[in-house]
Amino acid sequence: MKVSVIGAGNVGASCAEYIALNRMAAEVVILDIKPNFAEGKATDLMQTATLNGFNTRITGSTNDYKATAGSDVVVITSGIPRKPGMTREELIGINAGIVKDVTSNILQHSPHAIIIVVSNPMDTMTYLALKSSGLPKNRIIGMGGILDSARFKFYLAQALQVPASDIQGMVIGGHGDTTMIPLHRLATYSGVPVSQFANADVIQNVVSSTMVGGATLTSMLGTSAWYAPGAAVAALVNSILHDQKKIFPCCVALHGEYNQQDICLGVPVVIGKNGWEQICNVNLNADEQALFNKSADAVRAMNQVLIDMKTIA
Repeated sequence: MKVSVIGAGNVGASCAEYIALNRMAAEVVILDIKPNFAEGKATDLMQTATLNGFNTRITGSTNDYKATAGSDVVVITSGIPRKPGMTREELIGINAGIVKDVTSNILQHSPHAIIIVVSNPMDTMTYLALKSSGLPKNRIIGMGGILDSARFKFYLAQALQVPASDIQGMVIGGHGDTTMIPLHRLATYSGVPVSQFANADVIQNVVSSTMVGGATLTSMLGTSAWYAPGAAVAALVNSILHDQKKIFPCCVALHGEYNQQDICLGVPVVIGKNGWEQICNVNLNADEQALFNKSADAVRAMNQVLIDMKTIA
């Protein structure tokens, strides 16, 4: 099995590393537009193979999409972060051009690939990939909800002072600090509602910390996080390649589900060899549905920028 990662930055390289370390695929290709950057990352990773005991072949390419031919899964991490003074429209315009070009090049060489979108703003870039590619909706997946959920479970585990592996919980809605919805009502500690172990104030602090989790790390690191995002992508890749049927919250196309139409937004889905295979209904209460609708409105406003720019019809 073959995976291509477009973008050799920290997230892309971490994703490739986790895929190799966990022996998910026989081949990983890293591609970047910067000369020799992907080749350097690939060589560095391959020099860990005998130390880490993996046989995955990792290669790099400078913008030659022929190297990605025959990929089963392609991960798009390409794009730029929002810079000081940059408007939302400017960010969307730049990254939309990148993602649209990458998607077109991918499909020339891997027409049957499942595409995972990581580029920001992720919900809008997932919508763009879906609209511009013409692919069946199940083959376009935005990663964000998996990462947000991992952060939610981490903060819950910290608050309860219990192992993170015993915490279950998910975040739905948009992948943004004002659009994500940590579903604390459904979160559990080994199957028991977390509300039995923490009061409302503690839980609200966890929700607030989750929603600014990415911004918190950016302020600490001076750049976006990469270990957890890379691991989130790799977990998604693994469920696809090995048909694990795991349920992850992912950004997917909604056509009536959760009372939303013509939008890509984070909801729990079954992930297998065909991409996302089923949307799961978690029966939101009235307050949660209202938050979901508000999140959809915010994402739809960003999607409108694509339409206004005539990037999509």
